[in-house]
Amino acid sequence: MESGIDLQGQFIRALESLGLSHDLAKLLWLPLPMLMMLIVATVGVLVAVWLERKISAAVQQRIGPEYIGPLGILAPLADGLKLIFKEDVLPANTDRWLFTLGPAVVVIPVFLSYIIVPFGQNLLISNLAMGVFLWIALSSIAPIGLLMSGYASNNKYSLLGGLRAAAQSISYEIPLALAVLAVAMMSNGLGTVEIVEQQSEYGILSWNVWRQPIGFLIFWIAALAECERLPFDLPEAEEELVAGYQTEYAGMKFALFYLGAYVNLVLSALLVSVLYFGGWSFPIPLETIANLLGIPETNPFLQIAFAVLGITMTLLKAYFFVFLAILLRWTVPRVRIDQLLDLGWKFLLPVGLVNLLLTAGLKLAFPVAFGG
Repeated sequence: MESGIDLQGQFIRALESLGLSHDLAKLLWLPLPMLMMLIVATVGVLVAVWLERKISAAVQQRIGPEYIGPLGILAPLADGLKLIFKEDVLPANTDRWLFTLGPAVVVIPVFLSYIIVPFGQNLLISNLAMGVFLWIALSSIAPIGLLMSGYASNNKYSLLGGLRAAAQSISYEIPLALAVLAVAMMSNGLGTVEIVEQQSEYGILSWNVWRQPIGFLIFWIAALAECERLPFDLPEAEEELVAGYQTEYAGMKFALFYLGAYVNLVLSALLVSVLYFGGWSFPIPLETIANLLGIPETNPFLQIAFAVLGITMTLLKAYFFVFLAILLRWTVPRVRIDQLLDLGWKFLLPVGLVNLLLTAGLKLAFPVAFGG
């Protein structure tokens, strides 16, 4: 059963019924997914920033934002407006082009990565066969932007922050890729839709987290390090490097770094839900619910209800992990840079390799349970 609706097909058919040609209707569809991606990512960031403030306040027994809109929900918008109207300062003796391009190189790949995130079988921008590895490839571009920013700032703290960001990203991308490979091996594909479909047969019992507990932990730790969240925020450790690579930035350029960090956090949480927690899948298979209700699976109202449920499930799972990331920030102390690199190279990398070999062995020994 297709848990979702074919948005592209329905949009093109609707325009054709108004007398437009098929090619023109398809051309009008092209900018819409990118616009939807920007809207979804931006709204996700606003929610994540508000949650960061309220959860951090609750952990420290404070109230947090209260008067900027009901329950302080307009605080992230106030942050954005403040940064838009701040003066854009360019420090003396900087490399003007690299200094300006750095934040853009950091943010654009993160936004582009949203094209592979599925909210339902047809509710995604592009169902690429190599979807997950496209995300890994795009995420490896961001450290180049951070290094550019650090180098161009003409500031030793910024340069150290940029170098740390590059070292950290390289250290944790390899365990991340190994964890994804183990999931891809079980799913017999790298497309995000294939990975979710492989987890939907028996509801909650078929989610990958039960068959890949080690892979899930590796992925989550590596994703936090890629997002530079505490305890892995060494590139901007304030007691050592003032603010790392963003020390010399102000106004909208600083806002782009801020935006990129939260977009990346929400994206990582969405991918954890897709790879290990069944994505849009409901804990009880939807086919079973349809049979119990005595409604045919092709019923259009049921399809719409399942599509809405799929989006809700994906977001609930993702924001649970955003909540965990924010709690970790106030629970775990920051590690040193040598401890950070040791964890990546000496622990996560060998464990990731063993997990991949173990998955291959289990796939051969138990093909029914491990996707043989």
